[in-house]
Amino acid sequence: MSLMVERSIKHLIENRLYHGKVIILTGPRQVGKTTLLRMLMKDVDKKTLFLNCDEPDVRKKLSDATSTQLNAETAGAELILIDEAQRVNNIGLTLKLLVDNFPEKQIVVTGSSALELSNSVNEPLTGRKYEYNLFPFSAAELYAHHGKDIEQRLLERRLVYGSYPEVIKMEGEEREVLTNLAGSYLYKDIFAFQDVRKPEIIEQLLQALALQVGNEVSFNELGKLLGLNSQTIQRYVDLMEKSFIVFHLRSYSKNIRNELKKSRKIYFWDNGIRNAILGDFKPLALRQDTGALWENYLIVERHKHNAYNHFYGKSYFWRTRQQQEIDYLEDIDSVLHAYEFKWNPNKHPKITETFATHYPEHTYTVINTENYQDFVLGKI
Repeated sequence: MSLMVERSIKHLIENRLYHGKVIILTGPRQVGKTTLLRMLMKDVDKKTLFLNCDEPDVRKKLSDATSTQLNAETAGAELILIDEAQRVNNIGLTLKLLVDNFPEKQIVVTGSSALELSNSVNEPLTGRKYEYNLFPFSAAELYAHHGKDIEQRLLERRLVYGSYPEVIKMEGEEREVLTNLAGSYLYKDIFAFQDVRKPEIIEQLLQALALQVGNEVSFNELGKLLGLNSQTIQRYVDLMEKSFIVFHLRSYSKNIRNELKKSRKIYFWDNGIRNAILGDFKPLALRQDTGALWENYLIVERHKHNAYNHFYGKSYFWRTRQQQEIDYLEDIDSVLHAYEFKWNPNKHPKITETFATHYPEHTYTVINTENYQDFVLGKI
């Protein structure tokens, strides 16, 4: 079954072509980066060279190459697509030579993880690159492909199984696909590029984080649970973020004495991956964590929208020591936009008076199953 969903980021990339810079596309494994390159190759009317760095001979040609060698390898090509570039030794220097010596050529590079790719390209490509992240299908992409009404009916499926392309494509086989994805394949980049002495700890830590979605996360408490110090926990979480498994929100604090100032929440980039880590694909009617799944889904989809639509604000949550809280905040031009997430559309909580009093420049919206589509599309 073919599933050619138009990716929102494709137009962003097309608008950056031939501006004299390398375009770098990173993201989780299996989200469609190679497919996106092939879409570009099809739609951009240029002589194209596609280099797959899974091939040993391709890696050899690009590793430690001179500008003369690169000129010979890319002769005649106007658009050079390099897939899985993190597998090439010193790829940053190779890309620097290409962009400096052949500015008329456009180079687009993908990498399955930010781990090694970002470490090897940041310094050589300073001022010479545009960077983008590709994620599992966004709600906006699926609305455009299937229609909003169909996606509304599939909402529970998205909360349980997520939005990885293979999951959407292989209806009825979601458990198998996600179980395979959430196995060692998910951690492949961490183990390949970093010194992780106890690989099983990564899985245990992810399980602990999966159970704390929507709650504040303490590295000290996680360390006690897993028998590690908080610095090691922080390092492992950072590796998970760079591998696009999880991301964090920090607490917002400005002028209220009892605000939580250094707290964090951690979310998963995909609900299906989170549930696969726990081995729990029960329907919502049998779950105790529907609120956490709803919060994770909404924040992830909002993040995807913001990433693809030039969002220049900052995102937070807000909480006090007295447990007054707001699920999600966006600070845009010093105006706070507050959101509370409720699965039940009959619940209409009011904003906490403490927040409203101390931050009079704010908006407040309750997001539920009746208006969530406008939220994930950035309309409210």
